[in-house]
Amino acid sequence: MNSSARARTRRPAGGPAAGPGAGRPDGVHGRFRDRLKGRLGEGLRRRRVREALADLALFLFMAYPLPFLTDVPVWLRVVAAPLLAAAAAMSRRAPLAAATVPAVLGLTATPELFTSTFAPSLVALSFLLGRRTQDVRPSLVAAALLCAAGLVLALTLPGADLWAWFTLVSTVLFAAVLPWLLGRFRRQQYELHSAGWELAARMEREQQLVAERTRLRERSRIAGDMHDSLGHDLSLIAVRAAALQVSPGVDADASASAAELRQAAADATERLRQIIGLLRQDTTELHQEPPTVSETVPDLVARTAASGVDICLRHHTAQEATEEEAAGEAGTGKAGTGKAGEGKAGEGAESDPSRLPPLIDRALHRVVQEAITNATKHAPGSAITVELRQRSTAVDVTVRNGAIPEAAPAAGAAAGADAGWPGPGGGSGTGLISLDERVRQAGGTFRAHPTDDGYEVTAHLPLTAEPLPPAAPEGDTGISRSREELAQARRRVRRGMVNALWIPVAATAALAVLMYGFQLYTSHQSVLPQHTFEQLRTGDAETSVTPRLPSYEFDEESRPYGAPPDPPHTDECRFYRTATFDNSPLYRLCFADGRLSHKDRVTNERDDG
Repeated sequence: MNSSARARTRRPAGGPAAGPGAGRPDGVHGRFRDRLKGRLGEGLRRRRVREALADLALFLFMAYPLPFLTDVPVWLRVVAAPLLAAAAAMSRRAPLAAATVPAVLGLTATPELFTSTFAPSLVALSFLLGRRTQDVRPSLVAAALLCAAGLVLALTLPGADLWAWFTLVSTVLFAAVLPWLLGRFRRQQYELHSAGWELAARMEREQQLVAERTRLRERSRIAGDMHDSLGHDLSLIAVRAAALQVSPGVDADASASAAELRQAAADATERLRQIIGLLRQDTTELHQEPPTVSETVPDLVARTAASGVDICLRHHTAQEATEEEAAGEAGTGKAGTGKAGEGKAGEGAESDPSRLPPLIDRALHRVVQEAITNATKHAPGSAITVELRQRSTAVDVTVRNGAIPEAAPAAGAAAGADAGWPGPGGGSGTGLISLDERVRQAGGTFRAHPTDDGYEVTAHLPLTAEPLPPAAPEGDTGISRSREELAQARRRVRRGMVNALWIPVAATAALAVLMYGFQLYTSHQSVLPQHTFEQLRTGDAETSVTPRLPSYEFDEESRPYGAPPDPPHTDECRFYRTATFDNSPLYRLCFADGRLSHKDRVTNERDDG
């Protein structure tokens, strides 16, 4: 066995490979995973401990009446202890099932449901039911089923009546429904708080998006300025190189260098257009306050003419335009203005128009600059005419170029074989689209079209027009989704608070009306007619007397206030009304050994003495 084989046999199985930094990424990642798992596990353990302590406190609250109150049998209190513990344990996962435990225990103790032992448990678990559940239908169905079960027990159990059911309904209303409504109100408050924090987070994100969009707009504006200024300058460089290429007295090497310079400037212009196309964004730059243009149209024409471009400016003032319209002569303004617009910088400054609104001034300069740039690029060597007509209400500008002269460089003639520059090989046309949008935002009209021997760009800019208002962002419907969710949460809280007030009040009123109606019915059904009372004889069998008596007694649970003590050796005495009024006298019938032993008339008046 060689040394390398022995080295491999000595290496522990599964051990890290030797070498500097071997196993380091796995160790770092492993420690990070272990730390993350430890923190998550610690957080889960703390949460479970808090929940266990809360459930324990809930159980102690529900179980404290069991050893002290004796209104329910002992066996039921013994059975209730583990059931209440189970209810506290499942109050988070199954709050409806937990709330049914004290209801069933109370219904087992009495058909009236209300007991001092289980009422606190019913209140607490009903509150948690409303706090921890979203759907209201199962809770309402459970309350309705509980009332229905109580009605069945009231009608079937011996010794029970509808008054027991009325007590059950009252207990369900105030010990179950009202806490449940309060729990739902608390839940809706929590949702409102959560929606508020979520709205705050969304607004913060929206502010970040607005800042990012502002940066993108600024980048687009810078890209547009680069296209306007740098592209124009590159076109002028190409024109000067072309002039140098065909100028007499230049040797072949200098002419070739000039041709290469012109081609490089053209290529740089095209690359600039492509880069600007990538930088441009769909923004609303034109809705912003336009920057002031320091260079006027005459200055721009003079600078272009100084570069060797055949260009002239014809500026018609407002007075000259009025005279032309009055005289009907189209060429009147050429004599005095053609000389001043020959493209010389000094004379161009003297014909500077009056100050225009910033938006109009910017749009006018941009139209002339883009038209000159396109003409020098697509129709090199052609004559360019800039005609500016300024009136009191509007400004009209026309930029036209003629055909490419035969003496133009071959490469330039090939690049712009057709003087109508948006043709094949003439660029993407985004400059004209941008001009049309800029003029439209200024309230004017824009038109670019070929002529018989070249191309023409015209723009009409009213001086009194206001820029169009900014368009609403796409998808904006007036109210943002987060604000609508917050408004809905607020409405739910208000509705929950109103429900917590009016539902118990309305249910109590309805129950009171129902109980009063039943009271009237039982009062009428407990009246013993006088002729029936007179027909009864002492000594009659109870079996023969009972069928002739009313369905209800005066009060089966309490003794009339003015009734004398029962006669001796009687098993039972019953009281019946003589009329439906509460203070009417009563008939008393006493039975002994299954026979009527006494009958008399007693008063039903409270003795306050």
